[in-house]
Amino acid sequence: MKSSWKTFKAHPMSLVFFILVCAGVILTVGILFLVVAFVLIRGVPYLTPDLFALEYTSENCSMLPAIVSTIEMVGISLLVAVPLGVFCAIYLVEYAGKGNKLVKLIRVTTETLSGIPSIVYGLFGMLLFVRALGWGYSLLAGSFTVAIMILPLIIRSTEEALKAVDDSYREGSFGLGAGKLRTVFVIVLPSAMNGILAGIILAIGRVIGETAALMYTAGTVAAYPKSVFDSSRTLSLHMYSLSREGMHMNEAAATGVVLLIVVFLLNSFASFVAKKLKSKT
Repeated sequence: MKSSWKTFKAHPMSLVFFILVCAGVILTVGILFLVVAFVLIRGVPYLTPDLFALEYTSENCSMLPAIVSTIEMVGISLLVAVPLGVFCAIYLVEYAGKGNKLVKLIRVTTETLSGIPSIVYGLFGMLLFVRALGWGYSLLAGSFTVAIMILPLIIRSTEEALKAVDDSYREGSFGLGAGKLRTVFVIVLPSAMNGILAGIILAIGRVIGETAALMYTAGTVAAYPKSVFDSSRTLSLHMYSLSREGMHMNEAAATGVVLLIVVFLLNSFASFVAKKLKSKT
């Protein structure tokens, strides 16, 4: 501690930056705590068994169909986006040569896509999946729309994770006689798995929290989808619909609590998978 104070005396700006960093940490944690506390205080008192009834009615406002639809949409969207994003990142890092014009084009495209408002994705999904392909307002149309939304995030996070793998891993694998493909899938990908799963966790959060894009593609039917071509609503859409009506604000607040719990559970599951994969490498 004394050595730190000596450093601050010798370099006063270090103390200023240290204070700013501490203030930023306290502010970030404080805002997170306030948001979580507000959601819990506002919604927990209104969590009732009726909200978890098997079927939705205008009286019970059950969120169980929305929970099922949310999990299904997360699964389908990840099934579409993760392989495409990971393979695209592998090409950019491992196979494309330096100065490749296609690489520059892909990176500009991903950066542009990540900045497009979600409602624009919703209009695109409605024109392509709902109307042009004839899928209608459905779970499949909504899943493909959000898959396109999270694709840039998965590509960028996977690309950075692959770049973080030391080149000595690749050189050692080549020295032992392994080919390029084997090196990538046996050595590089397992080493970058934590970074890849971090991007997938962020993608899960975006899928669960999306509303605008899904209004134009998945619809707002509060029922279990019997197939991927049936309309459904996620938890975020369910909460939006209840609050929009203005007659079920308490139920909307309770839905916010469940939404928070679902996000926490899915993130915890992804972190558990990451630890298991890391222990095997």
